Amino acid sequence: MVTMRDLNMETSLRVFCGSHIPQKGVKEIGEQYWMITLALELVNFPLALPGTKVYNAIQCRKMAMKWLESAARKSKEAMAAGEEPECLVDAWVKEMLNAPEDSKTKQQFSDHEIALVVLSFLFASQDAMSSGTIYLFQHLADNPDILAKVRAEHDRIRPDPSQPLTLEQLEEMTYVKAFVKESLRVKPPVTMVPYKTIKPFPISPDYTVPANSMVIPSLYPSLHDPEVYPQPEKLIPERWLDENSPANKNPKNYLVFGSGPHRCIGQEYTLLHMMNVIVTAAALMDWDHKVTPESEKTQLIATIFPKDGCLLKFRPRGTPVA
Repeated sequence: MVTMRDLNMETSLRVFCGSHIPQKGVKEIGEQYWMITLALELVNFPLALPGTKVYNAIQCRKMAMKWLESAARKSKEAMAAGEEPECLVDAWVKEMLNAPEDSKTKQQFSDHEIALVVLSFLFASQDAMSSGTIYLFQHLADNPDILAKVRAEHDRIRPDPSQPLTLEQLEEMTYVKAFVKESLRVKPPVTMVPYKTIKPFPISPDYTVPANSMVIPSLYPSLHDPEVYPQPEKLIPERWLDENSPANKNPKNYLVFGSGPHRCIGQEYTLLHMMNVIVTAAALMDWDHKVTPESEKTQLIATIFPKDGCLLKFRPRGTPVA
């Protein structure tokens, strides 16, 4: 579990900040970010006193902000010098620099403001994507028939795995996308999404939630509704390949990324990132899952993880088991 979190953090920081954060900063943020995760546990001492999880999370946030503000400053210097964008922050800064002076969208963001946005992206992606990616590996190890289909599609579209994987190739991999969506449905990383009612909201014939109330629906029943997802506990990627299937006809049931105006803005990035990770791993490696009595049980630390941590052993693809 820890290894996957570290890999996910490094990937996210490189996507968001490129080389503007040195490896030392990546390592420090990755090691300390766990403090923020622990502060999200459902039961925590609410005051930020030294030694508490909330206090430790605040200190981690301050440390991360220093590195992210430094990355924003370096990005501005690189884009002003005419370098090509290599990350999300670069693209953002270049848009700021190139916006016409009379444009209504012309706005200069400070290093601090840019860093706050990137920190929000990290907060949204680190725990949820780490959880989702761990279950991708566990699900493929436990379902070799699905792994074979993932590999067959990859090998057809991208015969040479030594070549960079392109966006166009990922978009062709419909089965891989269906598997990722299905894995997230079976084991949704986030178990609930809070909403605030701005007006009275009827949730049943007998009860209407008053305005300005907090409503926290559980995602699991919606994602395991047998009328929408026949055999809901079973991993069936094919349910997403038929445009007339109940799953595709009832998109509001798929609450992995929330719904409505506050639907996760990182949905496409998350799906593409997870597709990239699992299809690259499937092309290059074999892995075995040590199944334990706790493999299918979950632990909740902000998001869900296998209770045994997910014990995997990797080897180059095609290599005999030692």
